[in-house]
Amino acid sequence: MFRPLVLAGLSSCLLHSPALLAQSRPASQVNPALEEFKTLAGEWEGKDSHGSTIHISYEVLPSGVVMERLLPEGEPGMVTMYSLDGDHIVAFHFCSQGNQPVLKTDTLSAVTGKYYFTLERAYGLKTSGELHMVELLVAISDKDHLTQVWTNLHDGKRSSNTINLVRKK
Repeated sequence: MFRPLVLAGLSSCLLHSPALLAQSRPASQVNPALEEFKTLAGEWEGKDSHGSTIHISYEVLPSGVVMERLLPEGEPGMVTMYSLDGDHIVAFHFCSQGNQPVLKTDTLSAVTGKYYFTLERAYGLKTSGELHMVELLVAISDKDHLTQVWTNLHDGKRSSNTINLVRKK
């Protein structure tokens, strides 16, 4: 009889401990800027600076991460994951070039409609001159229009590709 009472008391103390309660809650954060990214969920289509057709889909994962699948017509696809790091949004880009740049915004605490990402680090580069993304602008005009400007660096030279997208209905 003593053992069940001790176990019940100990369980009650552990279950109501503030430190343990904090650990058992999801670690998800809420940031209005990332919440705006979540509104992009769905299918998008548009053209890039070269006139190529681009298909993009956004999916909000159960963790709160926003996954973007970018499919340029006739080229390999890419994936970018948007997640929070404190008051910043971090973009983990899995490039068709085989490298993985990590780009990050400045501190964000409100919806701005324009999000500037700059390179924090690039994984998988064989040389520093290899083509890789160094900047990204995501401009959300309204619920059905979106522009992305991807800037890359290749052998010390910058170039950009602008993608204008419309939500598919």
